[in-house]
Amino acid sequence: MVMRLFAPQFLVLWAFIASALAVHFRGKVRLGFWRQVSDHSTIMAPYNVLMYMFSAVPNRPILQVGMVPELAVLRDNWQVIREEAQHLFAQGAIKAADKYNDWGFNSFFRTGWKRFYLKWYGAPLPSALANCPKTVELLNSIPNVKGAMFANLPPGGRLVQHRDPYAGSLRYHLGLVTPTSPGECRIFIDGNAYSWRDGEDLLFDETYLHYAENTTGDDRIILFCDVERPLKTGAMTAVNRWVSRNIINESATQNEEGERVGWISRIFGYVYHVRLLGKRMKAWNKRVYYLVKYLLIGGIVAAFLATAFA
Repeated sequence: MVMRLFAPQFLVLWAFIASALAVHFRGKVRLGFWRQVSDHSTIMAPYNVLMYMFSAVPNRPILQVGMVPELAVLRDNWQVIREEAQHLFAQGAIKAADKYNDWGFNSFFRTGWKRFYLKWYGAPLPSALANCPKTVELLNSIPNVKGAMFANLPPGGRLVQHRDPYAGSLRYHLGLVTPTSPGECRIFIDGNAYSWRDGEDLLFDETYLHYAENTTGDDRIILFCDVERPLKTGAMTAVNRWVSRNIINESATQNEEGERVGWISRIFGYVYHVRLLGKRMKAWNKRVYYLVKYLLIGGIVAAFLATAFA
């Protein structure tokens, strides 16, 4: 029995558990145990730990923007970018998804957050080329910016505490239209507070727990970018770029009907209807909901163990 615990399939299991624990205990702020068990950061833990091990920037929540010097061109042109963002905002084009086809950010729409994609791990969206040509040109001049959007957090908006799933990138925020009325508009990254300001930027590791709130009476609009994480070796950089190009790219979605939707976001649209059934079950009886949820998780674990011992 003891020897079988060190069989190859169990070594994979132990490596998975070790990486999940490393993610859970990373930083000062942590999820509760049961939420961590079912969180996507647990599923992505083996890959993300690999990214942390080979990271060429420090593994800490907030980083110096100068560590990615190419981003200076965005900060230097923030007023040009703001002009195009304001034009889109006035048209109502910075908005929630029209369908359940935005896997990466669907949960944010419930609390008012809105977005307009410029690019997402691929070519710029046609609607971005048509409406934001200057911003797209600036983004295209920086190859390590893999994804970008305009993001609006309205008055009273709040993003729940979460980790983003993919450690192959870092998150960049550039303040474009930031609140001046009384209250607070800020993001907390592993317990560290940051308030956005016009023309000022922030670089952080979005796989640390973070949340945002806007308790002012003004909208907050930023340029939001995913920037390729600098890595120590060319081989690991090649691996990360393959994942970015072939997997993360498939979470792409649309601003307008007719634009490309990746297969991950398409599948999410179908799965989300099942999730809606779960939400109705949770509203009806939380105990039944959690019993079913953890029975399913336990069933998956039991199936793996049964296969391992076969």
